[in-house]
Amino acid sequence: MQCPKCRGNMRTYERNGVHIEQCDNCRGIFLDYGELETLSRMENQFHAAPPPPPAHGAPGWGAPHHGGHYGHHRRNSWVGMLFSS
Repeated sequence: MQCPKCRGNMRTYERNGVHIEQCDNCRGIFLDYGELETLSRMENQFHAAPPPPPAHGAPGWGAPHHGGHYGHHRRNSWVGMLFSS
């Protein structure tokens, strides 16, 4: 397959069920039909509100203990994580 922009060779990557074509030459990203909608839906799920806390006052799985945090920082965008590697 050739890039529609520069006629370079295209490679297909599959990430979390999303097929992405990227040009080896200009590094352009092209999505198959419906993939943008899939990415938008996944992005919305990534930024959805967290589940409510447990009913008995005990910290939930992965909850901070003693007011601290684990030092993990969530990236700004799920789409950014998709294209980061």
